[in-house]
Amino acid sequence: MAKILPANIALKRAYDPPDQADGVRVLVDRLWPRGLTKKSAAIDQWPKDVTPSPELRKWFHHDPDRWDEFRHRYLAELKDKGSELDELRQLAQAGPITLIYAARDTPHLHATVLRDVLLGTSARRSAKANASAPAKAGTKAKSRAK
Repeated sequence: MAKILPANIALKRAYDPPDQADGVRVLVDRLWPRGLTKKSAAIDQWPKDVTPSPELRKWFHHDPDRWDEFRHRYLAELKDKGSELDELRQLAQAGPITLIYAARDTPHLHATVLRDVLLGTSARRSAKANASAPAKAGTKAKSRAK
């Protein structure tokens, strides 16, 4: 599969007005955004299967302290969504797409995880995080031993 240009996948709040530059607008929330009409949202696709599961969404509840674990669990859920992810990748290869979300907490946003997966960057980030984990654990063990 051809590489996707990062510029081809944008992120945007559902409550921000649609723009032609958005390309294909893909709602990546499992629930429809409150107070938004279908016409004003201008959503082209709504692939609920690539959104966080209801259980994961409720567990996370946008708690920043749970972000790292949420990200890990969401990545695990996405591993079983190959064909759905491939469809989104094909859209992004053909032109710009915008992942639409309703959340206000943009630093802890599942759409960023999905974007990384589509771009193929989440594995590298996870590998970097995992590579640093043993060193941190070893440092803690040494400091306790002193």
